[in-house]
Amino acid sequence: MNFSVKGVFRPQFFSALRDYDRTRFGKDVMAGLIVGVIAIPLAIAFGISSGVGPTEGLVTAIIAGFIISALGGTRVQIGGPTGAFIIIIYGIIQQYGLSGLAIATIMAGILLVIMGFSRLGSVIKFVPYPVIVGFTAGIALTIFSTQMNDLFGFGLQNVPANFIDKWICYAQNATHVHWWTLGVGLVSLLIIFAAPRLSKKIPGSLLAIVIMTFVVWLLKRYAGVTGIMTIGDLYELPTGIPAPNLPKLEPEEGQTVMQLLQSLFPSAFTIAMLGAIESLLSAMVADGVTGDRHDSNTELIGQGIANIVVPFFGGIPATGAIARTMANINNGGRTPVAGIVHAVVLLLVLLLFGQLVALIPMACLAAVLIMVAYNMSGWRTIVGMLKNPRSDFMVMLTTFLLTVIFDLTVAITVGMLLAIVLFLRRISLSTSVQMFHGDIDPNSESDMYLTDEKLHIPDDVEVYEIDGPYFFGIANKFDDMVRLARTAPKVRVIRMRKVPFIDSTGLHNLEMLCERSRRSGTTVVLSGVRDNVRDTLINAGFAEKLGEENICPNINVALARASVLATKQ
Repeated sequence: MNFSVKGVFRPQFFSALRDYDRTRFGKDVMAGLIVGVIAIPLAIAFGISSGVGPTEGLVTAIIAGFIISALGGTRVQIGGPTGAFIIIIYGIIQQYGLSGLAIATIMAGILLVIMGFSRLGSVIKFVPYPVIVGFTAGIALTIFSTQMNDLFGFGLQNVPANFIDKWICYAQNATHVHWWTLGVGLVSLLIIFAAPRLSKKIPGSLLAIVIMTFVVWLLKRYAGVTGIMTIGDLYELPTGIPAPNLPKLEPEEGQTVMQLLQSLFPSAFTIAMLGAIESLLSAMVADGVTGDRHDSNTELIGQGIANIVVPFFGGIPATGAIARTMANINNGGRTPVAGIVHAVVLLLVLLLFGQLVALIPMACLAAVLIMVAYNMSGWRTIVGMLKNPRSDFMVMLTTFLLTVIFDLTVAITVGMLLAIVLFLRRISLSTSVQMFHGDIDPNSESDMYLTDEKLHIPDDVEVYEIDGPYFFGIANKFDDMVRLARTAPKVRVIRMRKVPFIDSTGLHNLEMLCERSRRSGTTVVLSGVRDNVRDTLINAGFAEKLGEENICPNINVALARASVLATKQ
């Protein structure tokens, strides 16, 4: 069975069905059951913390999880709501409401589809690692900060969205701690932390929820304890998938629909970029474990379709989840069938066990998300980056602080720009300009004819060599070095054998150098120009101005040409 669209959209589900057998199906079903159980508390917690509710979290995990597995570009990816989206979703709801979130999610899905069909899947992989570490750690800290209200039982109705204001609010209400709630949260954390040491098979988050839900039910029923908030106290849980509903565009007074879409675009772009980065990172990690190879463009298209469909059922943005994907792999899942089974498990939970879900304590969910934040923080990676170049650490730190203090859009934008500037600075520093005097030793050269004699540089001839990319970072350096020459030679040879490319600034500076040299009676000769650089010079018309005969294949020919030119002048 084969299914593809113009060679770009090739869902792995269809290719995985080739040679599919009962043994493979059994392993996929077992992995799907386990991952589905793991996903229950996470889907509920992510939905609540995003500012929507447990139903929306489960619906997203069901629908997006099914679509991502069926139409995605990896065989083992498990999709659904993730912690990385919590802060973005919460901010959008605060500013634009649920309808604004739905529209932004659909726009993000469309962007992901466009990125996939434009074959931009591989480009996303070039996001600098310090930027990824920085915003991931920033998201982790922000998620942690959102759980204090439920962990301590403050009972605050309108917690500020801003990180600093949020902690000021917590400090002002420090005397309003509900100790039973805090106890439930701390014991839940202890269970989650200790569970892996007792059993690798049972998820600590699920174990904590089962135990503490039962404990809280006993405390309320037989000990008369009150004030411990549960999901059912705050949210109404339906018994099925909500009916599809067309999201409504609700512009503010005096605002057109187009203006609303324009204002939502930055949020949609952030959702799309974060979803793309997280899903492709998850796919790359999975490839490293399974030895498989994902299709990044198909993965983006599958993610995009999921995010287009989910808002019609009240869902929130979704992407590939690294933790659940790894759980799938570790439990034997090797085809998208496991992801589909995981979605079916969540659907059964929503249909059959909604009343039990309502009994889950909010403090227990807070503990689950605190552990999610801890695992996301990557503090060991951050400590390890202290040994890396200082510039990388500064990029990471800047992205981290901007994520926490402002938002993810600002953080990624500034982090990327800072990383690019520092990268160009490194390249500029690695590119050198050398001036040769007297003789050139053939033993240290790679573009000379074989000879035992040193190659002599005639008097009235200067030889420069550029080692590295000839772009705007080095063009001015070379220009300044030439300007410092005491007297103008008759011929100036520029060796470019180690120049992999030349940009428009480098080309412009080279043209200006030749023009100034011509006015001062100096002829410029280029040596060892690579084919791609030569093509750039020809396409720009520079070769014609300089003269094809003055673009030489190696230093021997270039110096011979220089000797002839120096003699004529």
